[in-house]
Formats: sequence, structure tokens, C-alpha cells
Amino acid sequence: MDAKTDKRDKAARTGAPAAADPVITEIVRNGLIAATEEMKINLMRTAYNMIIYEALDFTVGLFDARGNTISIGLGLPMFIRGMSDTVKAKIAHFGLGNLHPGDILLTNDAYITGSHLNHMTFTVPIYHAGELVAFSCCMAHWPDVGGTLDGATTDIYSEGLQMPIVKISSKGVLNEELVAIIKMNVRLPERAMGDFRAQVAAVKTGERRFLEMIGKYGRDAVLAGIDAIMDQGEALTRERVRAMPDGVYEAESFMDDDGISVGQRIAIRVRVEVRGERMTIDLSDVGKQVSGFYNSGETAGRSCCQVAFKCLTSALDLPINDGQFRALDIVLPPGRVVSAVKPAAMRMWMTYPMTVIDTIFKALAPALPDQVIAGHHADLVVGRINGRRPRDNAFYIYTGGLIGGGWGAKHDSDGMSATIAINDGDTHNGPSEQVEAKYPLLVERYALREDSGGAGRFRGGLGTEQMVQALHDIRFSSQMDRVKCKPWGLFGGLSGAGNAVALHRFAAAQEQHFANGKAFNQVLRAGDAYILRSGGGGGYGSPLDRDLASVERDLRCGYIGRAAAIDLYGVVFDGDAIDHAATIARRQAMRAQGLPLDQPVSADMVAPPPAQAHDHHHGGENLSAEERVALAMSGRCCT
Repeated sequence: MDAKTDKRDKAARTGAPAAADPVITEIVRNGLIAATEEMKINLMRTAYNMIIYEALDFTVGLFDARGNTISIGLGLPMFIRGMSDTVKAKIAHFGLGNLHPGDILLTNDAYITGSHLNHMTFTVPIYHAGELVAFSCCMAHWPDVGGTLDGATTDIYSEGLQMPIVKISSKGVLNEELVAIIKMNVRLPERAMGDFRAQVAAVKTGERRFLEMIGKYGRDAVLAGIDAIMDQGEALTRERVRAMPDGVYEAESFMDDDGISVGQRIAIRVRVEVRGERMTIDLSDVGKQVSGFYNSGETAGRSCCQVAFKCLTSALDLPINDGQFRALDIVLPPGRVVSAVKPAAMRMWMTYPMTVIDTIFKALAPALPDQVIAGHHADLVVGRINGRRPRDNAFYIYTGGLIGGGWGAKHDSDGMSATIAINDGDTHNGPSEQVEAKYPLLVERYALREDSGGAGRFRGGLGTEQMVQALHDIRFSSQMDRVKCKPWGLFGGLSGAGNAVALHRFAAAQEQHFANGKAFNQVLRAGDAYILRSGGGGGYGSPLDRDLASVERDLRCGYIGRAAAIDLYGVVFDGDAIDHAATIARRQAMRAQGLPLDQPVSADMVAPPPAQAHDHHHGGENLSAEERVALAMSGRCCT
């Protein structure tokens, strides 16, 4: 929506453009932020599943009477567009005349939300004196919505319950028949209903706080303040786009594969045009939708563009609102991996959009070298686990991992380490204590990965490694990407390490590696372990220009090893100390030879390291549980 259209809409709604009181506008600004934060807190306090209350895999927001975003309480940045489009789809489906106070609208339609079926999205229309004034909305991840738990999916029908746009509550009366349909299609209905009630509480919180603002300051004053906030957001972003050099900027990157056509890379090509005070992001050449489950809907593709645009123009400005995107035009034809059409599979919807955002930054690097970062690990690095608890045989589903990884370096600093990928923003890892308390799992190791950050004048952030032992039989799957297509460096910086997944069977000599990061339906017995390894960020600038004091610190902290210091940073050692004079000379020689060489794509999977000297022929049948745990941990030969 452009500014002229928005102003026409305002005039139609109020009869004339309203003049906003600047004091009330600032009160409204902070009130909107506070309201969406309270929605977040209430959801976290009342949700039943860890992925909501610990990992924060959700987003809440307030929207105007046309569905435009006025404030989002971020969990997932990639829902910066999806919730608004979902609200607008609900308006279009029912029509404003068929909405009433007490209605609660629900859908998880992947092609509307842009994401997978696990995202249940509840919306409440907010009425004041009989007039629709806004909407309150909450999207949250349900660990299970039915569908297969094993292997890759190739269409939406195998991924679970599809809930079209419905009124789950009409004029305050809950539709028990629809609730029964949901309960029948999920494996853990009591937990699903707990999250159901938590989301309803969240949207009702937003409704209550919005009406309180109107009650204090008046409907017209609050709505005029919202319009002013959007206009301010528009003015600010236009100013910042004007400061960018005009031009057309292009870049490409690749995903490893879609899990079905193994080894067949998927191209991510973007085109960015800056002209005056407008930016156009064209995703026409992003790869076409794939057979595997890495597709996402059009709203996710548009979110890629908006997330990148906000990072570049108004990263810290709150509340997040649609005015901040009026200077952005998006070109996105249907049928791409970020604009997939039915019946494309969508379960891992979040994976490819992260690299789309990275590639937009990559395209703009020549124009904005001090505003963009090198590539980051760009994957949630999760494991999907299910099994039965030994104590009561109760079935459980656990989304493990979310371990964080390395972000790219920038022009003046190293990249962040052990940080969640850009799709999930505020999402947290599952605390090891919670994991061990709730599931038959033991977290043996959770640590930074040495040498995973891309070498550079400023080093990429480090990835992490999490090793988790099964204390009882479980089924494990992991669906990583960017294993071979590694996070790239900028301006001479080297690529970071790719993501990886491995298994270590009880008493086995070596790890079992998965060359493309896809490990489906693996049965783990007691004493077996799964290992998740997140990639590092790309470096920025030549590693031969890195300050030697920083290299010494990295060595001392274990961020890099001695071999990397020699081969990538040109360091010469005199015993354990760095010989500065010899290092300067060696660096000059390496520059003359075009060294060090980058390896942005791993042609082959790195072979598992050889086993350490250890007796692997253990008779585990007669061991106690404690003895088996200790023996399993002592036998991890490839850590």
C-alpha cells in the first residue's frame, strides 16, 4: 500500500484527515508496545509446550481495522508480514459485516500464513461502541497437528490437520464441533487445548489493552495517533533509502537440496534496485518450489523482503508497523520456494527464507559495506524427537536443538556466536535442565565449535555443538541445510563452517554422518546420541589483516586452533608465542600468492575422524542405567 492510498483510506474512515496530538501519539506508541509485550508474557505464562514458553516460537500483534500492522511483539521476525496478511484474509473471507464482538477467528492454512500447519493463528476483532476499530492476533507453534512424524513430506496433505478460516467462537460461543475436530487430529489433545486457551488469553489481552487506551484518550485521538506513527515510520524509511546510492544490485546463493533430489542445489537469486526514496526487491529468479518440504507461501517471501528492509532502514524503531514498509516494492511471482502454491509441502518453511534475507544483504554489500553482515548459519538446527516416557509409557514429541550458531562479521566487529538464526529472532534454545527434566534425554555437551567462524579481519561468529544421549528408545529426525553451501564471507573474508548432524551409536567406533544434513526416522537406543552442529558466520575482510592481539585472544579462548592461525591468519609461532616480525613477512608472502583460499562450497562431506584408542566391545545388556550412561559418555570417540 502506498502513502496516497493509505491517506485516502484514512479520509474515508474519519471523514477528514485527523490531526494527531503529539503527546497522545507518544503515549499510544508506548501503549501499543506495552500491550503486545503483555500479550507475549501472558502467552508464555499459560502455554503448555516448551516450544512456546521456553523457545518463544510465536508472534503476537495488533492491527488496524483493515488488517495493517500497528504493533508486533516479536517472536518470529518472519511473521512481520504473515500475521497481517492472515488478518486481511480473514476480513476478506467473512466480510466486515459478518464479524461481531466475541468472535474468534482461527486458521493454520499454510498458503495464507506462509508457514507450516503447526502455526495456529487466532484473531479477535476489537469493537468500541459497536464500531470495529482493530484486531488482536496471535500465531504460535503447536508441536503436533497430526500428519506423519517420519521422513520428508512431499505434499501438504501428509503434514497434518488443515484448518481453513473458521469462527472457533461466534459472538462469545465456542464452536465445540470444531474443537472436537482439532482434538481428534492431534496426538496430544490435552496439551494442544492448553496452548489453544493460552492463545485465546493472549488475543483477549490485546483487545482489553487497546480498548483501555481508547477509554482513556478517546477513539479518534488513538486512531489518529496510530496514523501519525505510521506516517513517521514512512518518512524515516524514505529518508534512509534516499541516503543509499542509487543503482541495481544483484547476488546469488544456493541451498544444498530439498531432501528429495539429493545433491541438486536450489538457487537463491535476488535483484535490489534503489531509486530515490524507494527500494524494489525482486525475487523472480529465486528457485521454483521444490518437491521436498522446504517451501513457504507468498507471505513468507514478502516477509524476507520486509525483514531485510527493516534491518537496513529502521532496525530499532518501535512499534513495528506497516508505515515502515511503504517505501518498499516487492516483485514475487507465484510458484517460487518462497511463494509456493498448493499442494507444496511446507513443514520446514523457515529454512530457505533465511538465506533469501542473507542474499539481499549480500547484494547490497557493495553499496552499503558498513551496514550489512557476511552470511550466517541460516538454519534452526533442530532435531525432531518422539518416543514414550519410561515411567508411564506416555507418548511425547520434542523439538530439540535451536542451539544457535554463528552470525556474519561486519565492517567493525566479529560476528555473534551461538545466536539463533534470523528467522526466529527472539526464539530461545531449550534449557538443558528443562530437557532433562521432561524427557528421557541427557545433554552430554553443549559448546562452541572451534574454527567454525569464517576467518577474516573480523572473524565470523562461532557455531555450537550439542550432543544429547537417549536414555530410552527414541525416534530422531533432522532436516538441516547449508551443510555444503557454507555461510559466505565479504570483502576477502572466508566462509564459515556449514551445519551438520551426526549420530553416535552406543559403543560404535565412529560417528554416523549425514552428507546433506537430512537424517530421517533414525531409531536411537539407550546410550546412543545425536549430535547437532551449527555453522559459523562468514568473515569480513582479509584474515591477513586481523590484529594479532585478536588472533592471540582467539587462540587463548579456543575459538581457533593453531593450524587455523597458521594456515588462515598467516601466523608464525616461536614455541607457543607469536613471532610478530616473522608473521608480518609470511602474511606478505601469502598475499602475493593469493592466499588463503576460500572454500564456500564443500564438495564432499568431511570424513568422520578416526576412533581414539578405546575398547568398543562392551557388553551393555547387563549394565545398570547409570553404568550405561557413564560408559556411553566415555566412548564418544569423535567429539
